[in-house]
Amino acid sequence: MKKFKINSIIFISVIAVIFVCNVFCLVQLYESTRKNVEREVMAAMTDADIDDLMFRAGRAQGLVSNAQLREEVDSQQSPKQAEASTYRDENGQIISVRTEADGTVVEEKALLAEETPYSNQMIDVMSKQFHTIMDKYIGFDMAVMDSVLNEHLSRRYIYPEFVAVEVVNGNDSVLFSNPKITSRSGYDTFRIVINPNEDVYYKAYITPLTRHILSQMMGVIVTIFLLMVAFAASFWYLFRTVSKLRTIEEMKDDFVSNMTHELKTPISIAYSANDALLNYDTTNDPEKKVAYLSIAMKQLKRLGELVENILAMSMERRKTMTLKPEKINLSALADEIAEAQRMRGDKDIAIEVESVGDVTVTADKSHLSNVLNNLIDNAIKYSDESVAINIKISADGIEVADDGIGIPAKSLPYIFDKFYRVPHGNRQDVRGYGIGLYYVKHILEKMGWGISVKSQERHGSVFTIKF
Repeated sequence: MKKFKINSIIFISVIAVIFVCNVFCLVQLYESTRKNVEREVMAAMTDADIDDLMFRAGRAQGLVSNAQLREEVDSQQSPKQAEASTYRDENGQIISVRTEADGTVVEEKALLAEETPYSNQMIDVMSKQFHTIMDKYIGFDMAVMDSVLNEHLSRRYIYPEFVAVEVVNGNDSVLFSNPKITSRSGYDTFRIVINPNEDVYYKAYITPLTRHILSQMMGVIVTIFLLMVAFAASFWYLFRTVSKLRTIEEMKDDFVSNMTHELKTPISIAYSANDALLNYDTTNDPEKKVAYLSIAMKQLKRLGELVENILAMSMERRKTMTLKPEKINLSALADEIAEAQRMRGDKDIAIEVESVGDVTVTADKSHLSNVLNNLIDNAIKYSDESVAINIKISADGIEVADDGIGIPAKSLPYIFDKFYRVPHGNRQDVRGYGIGLYYVKHILEKMGWGISVKSQERHGSVFTIKF
């Protein structure tokens, strides 16, 4: 038992460690998925910014006529000549050198980062240059930006309930508000720079992405959850089965011990009686001869009852027992059994049979007799120096009542279990083997009948057989 407990604790600990590891992996997966989703949102904002610039450029083209453009071109002076070149410094950084027409030399670090594709960087630089020029003449339209951003998010299978964009500076001060935004709390926010020279940003307010992230992880979460449930259910079933088997094994050991004692007692008594008959002259003492033979007969009868019960249980276990139903007059059968039980010399026994009319049933007479004998035998065994047993027979069933020591309430649910014995403390005069009532219940179930019990300690028991 100790080894079983140790193995169970080890197994439970392993399951707990696996569960903790799964939770840790889920947290890591959640963080990784969130970063990917946030990158997707930032990419969607960049694409939406480019589309918005295209819309605004179309508006600008409609606002300026060709004549005005020609006038502006004519009024401009001839373009000045300028030169530009690039080189890498000692750190590998690309440096851009621009010489203006007036001879001014401007040296700047290139914005290109080697870890980002140059095409993306070029688009980024061009969009920022467009903003530097466009924002002065064509105002922002937040409704268009909201719509375009929603479109780009849906292309990435992100469907937030709320999306709104406004224009802010580096300190998050609003430069161009969005009427959709009534509250700035409770949202996930994202910012992209659109005009670094003027320190201008797009800031998007989006419904928290937790639901979207969890939906992407749902397959993994459900799989891990089902695996853990399967682990727990399997272990619970295994633990319950093993515990039940151990309980049955202990009950079986008790049964073998009790049965061995029960079998040895009548054998030893019968052996002693026969030994006395063989070794002592009992010819001239008929009373002693009858006494010895009566003792031997009584113990052999007891031994036969034990063997019959064991065989009955063996047959029941193999499900091979077949009943032989016949018409039985219950009153006559009960009277016959009561008369035989009254002849026992164990204690003062009073058995009364009451019958409501002439009740006849169809049942196996041998097994029904065993059932009644078992109930009466228990009533006699679990009583004091005297016992009064009342058997009531009616068309509904048979009731066997006694005024014995009764059954504790905590034991009532288990008295029909195989090998179960009601504990009686240190009393050694009450012996049994825990299969009598189990046999009674299963025989009655095979007949299609049922049995129930009511009992109270020191006030006897009432067993009711229902047809």
